[in-house]
Amino acid sequence: MADFLLEIGTEEIPARMIDAAQAELGQRIGDLLVRERLVETAAVESMSTPRRLAVLARDVRLAQADLEEELVGPSTSVAAKSPKAAEAFAKKAGVALSALRTLSTPKGEYLAARVVRPGRSAGAILGETIPRELSGIYWPKSMYWKSKSERFVRPVRWLLALLDGEIVPLEFAGIMAGAESRGHRELAGGTVAVTRAGGYTEALARACVLMPAERRYRIRKALDATTRTVPGARWREDADLLDTVVNLTEFPSVILGSIEREFLALPEEVLVTVMRDHQKYFAVEDAQGKLAPYFLAVLNTEGDPTGLIRHGNERVLRARFRDARFFWDTDQKSPLRRRVEQLKSVTFQKDLGNYYEKAQRMVRLCERLATVVEPAGLPLDRAALGEAALLAKTDLTAELVKEFTELQGVVGGLYAEAQGLGTAVAHAIYDHYQPASMEDSVPRTLEGALLAIADKADSVAGMFALGLQPTGSKDPFALRRQANGIVKTIAAHQLPLSLAALFQNALAGYAGSPAAARFAPEADVSATIQKFLRERLEFYLREGRGFAYDVVSAVLAAGGDDVVDVEARAGAVTDVRQSEDFAAISTAFKRMKNILRQAAESGKWRAETAAPAGVAANAGTEPAERELGQQAAATAQVVAQLAQQRQYVAALLEISKLRPAVDAFFDQVMVMVEDETVRDRRLNLLQALVREFSNIADFSEIVVGG
Repeated sequence: MADFLLEIGTEEIPARMIDAAQAELGQRIGDLLVRERLVETAAVESMSTPRRLAVLARDVRLAQADLEEELVGPSTSVAAKSPKAAEAFAKKAGVALSALRTLSTPKGEYLAARVVRPGRSAGAILGETIPRELSGIYWPKSMYWKSKSERFVRPVRWLLALLDGEIVPLEFAGIMAGAESRGHRELAGGTVAVTRAGGYTEALARACVLMPAERRYRIRKALDATTRTVPGARWREDADLLDTVVNLTEFPSVILGSIEREFLALPEEVLVTVMRDHQKYFAVEDAQGKLAPYFLAVLNTEGDPTGLIRHGNERVLRARFRDARFFWDTDQKSPLRRRVEQLKSVTFQKDLGNYYEKAQRMVRLCERLATVVEPAGLPLDRAALGEAALLAKTDLTAELVKEFTELQGVVGGLYAEAQGLGTAVAHAIYDHYQPASMEDSVPRTLEGALLAIADKADSVAGMFALGLQPTGSKDPFALRRQANGIVKTIAAHQLPLSLAALFQNALAGYAGSPAAARFAPEADVSATIQKFLRERLEFYLREGRGFAYDVVSAVLAAGGDDVVDVEARAGAVTDVRQSEDFAAISTAFKRMKNILRQAAESGKWRAETAAPAGVAANAGTEPAERELGQQAAATAQVVAQLAQQRQYVAALLEISKLRPAVDAFFDQVMVMVEDETVRDRRLNLLQALVREFSNIADFSEIVVGG
């Protein structure tokens, strides 16, 4: 057994691309080793810095074991008629004609040959296959060399490939693999000899190159230590920024810089965005959580003993803040209400028109949503919602947003507050892009929630109508994220909204517009959107709420138009699914559906002959049949009342109480009897049970017994 090390050295890789590429390379090498029978189970550690991707695989065989195979050739009858067929098969298998034997199979007798494939050396296999794996790594953008079969995100400068201490003979992007890596550009420079695969990280550490986990630990410790030099201060946690600076450095350190207090008059959102998104600085806050006049910069060097780097960073940040203050002051000269007309010159999507038209659609859709929400007694400022919908996109014309695009929506909210438009309007505009992900928070107010839903629904409806829905991993308009946001917002605010009605109204907003002439038929668009929304709702329930897959399948099979109702039903099924009676009822419903399906397929029963609704007290000839019909009829009434009040746990427990009657029915009653009248009556009873008690969940979807 040996350790296998592979390192691809490059020019600096964009930080946002490193983590995914590192994981994919580790997965590819692990799969390759298993596929080529060089390991039983892959034990692969993947590593990276801005200038390299690497994997270290443990316990790799130096060669494949010989593989014994049995090859099947022509049938004996064919071989008897044509001896050349047997000769050709023996030649192909590499054995003598006399070595062929007869193999009996369900399809007859065939000639067979047992052959041994000699195992190949690990070095030969890896040298041949790894270049294809490297070319297959997905990058948002790639560079090409000799041909499009050899592509990578940045120019490849060196390759290191060792099997224990032996170089693996592979070539990629015109570079031959060797036994040398490279150290930190400034602190070490030059090449780093790696004598054995297992000593890779130690060799690089001596050359001031640390692996991701160690860099992360070092950065956090340095942030803590540096911040302690300011009494009462703490650095503001930012997981995404920490991930970024880990992937920007090989040997990190941290410095503390200062901010002129005059800039603290700008909104905190603006200051933090400038520091975080443009300069990759961590913000510093006081004990009350307010922004302090300091920042923390992570360097890719040992430190800043002369203070020169600190002064340079302070100067750059000062210029950025001055720009932001200038844009803020300039934008105030043109209030949001005067910017509505300017939206006519801002394109939303080339076929869907401009943002002025989108704003008008959002206003109308918000009015419809308000009409639905108000009867439920939810506190809503309808006037504020209408104004927020009209002004939500006006900050796209603001200079501050043109400079700092990450602040769209946020700037609009800040400007609305500064211009005295009211807290409800300001908060709705500020939040209407939320949630940006499943982990992000939803808009904090009802007005913001309805505005966010209207904005996202308008975009999804328009794009789908044009046929621009997501395909595979491609989602250029972030429609999945927007639909996820709609579902999460409805659930979080407990809104009584129908997804079908929401998107019907969203599509209606385009009626009469030039874009509508390019749309697919409404029925087709609606069907496609409903399928898409079901997938998003399933994603929310499983990934966002953590419900089991079978629970999600069961409740969605009973209807998925009301998000709040679906979530309530999923919670109820989760609460009662461990009950022995509920598990038995779930199994019984599977049996009922199978009986009905088989009866229909055999032509012995037609579903359309079943009773139209409800469960009738069955007047069957068998006591167990009559008892089940009577109990089911009574239970159906109770369950319907409980379900109407969304007391789903109580309703499911009531259904579970039918277990003794159901068990007795299947123990004592034969359903598929010869008498057609009796058979139809009993099948109709089962059909009524399935139909009446599947409105909360399709119990047949529940997995019982593991």
